[in-house]
Amino acid sequence: METVILPGREALSGDRLDPTIDLYGEIERLRRQRKAVILAHYYQDGEIQDLADFVGDSLDLSRKAAATDAEVIVFCGVRFMGEVAKIVSPGKTVLIPDAEAGCSLEDSCKPEAFRRFRELHPDHLALTYINCSAEVKALSDIIVTSSNAEAILAQLPADQPIVFAPDRHLGAYLAKKSGRKMTLWPGSCIIHEQFSERELVKLRARHPQALVAAHPECPEGILRHADHVGSTRAILDFVLASAAKEFIIATEPHIIHQMQKAAPDKTFIAAVGMDGSCDCARCPFMARNTLEKIYLCLLNDAPRIELPEDLRQAALKPLQRMLDMSVNVNAPAQSA
Repeated sequence: METVILPGREALSGDRLDPTIDLYGEIERLRRQRKAVILAHYYQDGEIQDLADFVGDSLDLSRKAAATDAEVIVFCGVRFMGEVAKIVSPGKTVLIPDAEAGCSLEDSCKPEAFRRFRELHPDHLALTYINCSAEVKALSDIIVTSSNAEAILAQLPADQPIVFAPDRHLGAYLAKKSGRKMTLWPGSCIIHEQFSERELVKLRARHPQALVAAHPECPEGILRHADHVGSTRAILDFVLASAAKEFIIATEPHIIHQMQKAAPDKTFIAAVGMDGSCDCARCPFMARNTLEKIYLCLLNDAPRIELPEDLRQAALKPLQRMLDMSVNVNAPAQSA
């Protein structure tokens, strides 16, 4: 189901944008005029993080979207994040800078295929990672993020069969940590799968004092070398709290922007892929968002997230269960 309303024919397009325009000034003008709040994920470019009102991971920003009293939410992330904002804040206008900013995990788990998967396991509870479409959320029992999945799993009865989708690496990590057997959907993040265990070992040899912090979407071969495994927010908290001065970061490298701002005395090294390059770990979907597109979406009132009310209500139930079960998990989004 298409949930993004595109700009109309009369809308200003990027190829007609005045190259001399003061984008920062115009975004600020429109932000005030439209009573808008700008939310940015840690995987956004540094200039977007610095522009945002709040920067965080999926759990942080889900809470912020639910709590904000702004009339317009500009969600600088990917499409499913904008959908979450609309699900929890139906009365607000939710804009995303680029309609094509998707997610490989969402793409790997289509609603009809997931429905059939659930039918094969009728006695299983569906614990579903937030990186999925609104339609898949509506077919789920509880939504989780990498920040709260372990805590939510611990609240479920030990004998409750569980299917976990769509990230098989996060699911395998949770199963190993909890000792629970879960039936896993075979999806993965194209970014975290790029990291090379061989290259990580070589990197550690060159930086023997460095600690490794990794996201649980990484394959097990990466996680086995990590000193810390956690969400983007948890990784940030870990490196800031640690007495160590050097870190290897195995997740999308734009999180390093926040690390460098908060701890300029520390050194942060991006983990690399098979070819020894760190470029492969940059999310091409997150990279679609730009300052120009933030300005244009505020000006054109599109791309805009719209959801049928029955779908929104169905998707809200497992999201609300997540929010209710993770009251004490993690901290709120940071003001930028």
